[in-house]
Amino acid sequence: MLNYVKTVLTKVSFDALLFEKELRKAIRVLIADEISELKNWCYTRFGDRYEAILNRCFTVA
Repeated sequence: MLNYVKTVLTKVSFDALLFEKELRKAIRVLIADEISELKNWCYTRFGDRYEAILNRCFTVA
């Protein structure tokens, strides 16, 4: 499931609103270990562009 989520986030990364929506959905369906891995991957891959969105989403998670 984690690989699928990464693929989806990569494909929607052109649109900030869509990216946030898919990220929130992913956080709801993944288990804690996967969320931790997703968080690290997201900050590495999208941290420069969507840091505010990542901070909002992962603060709640």
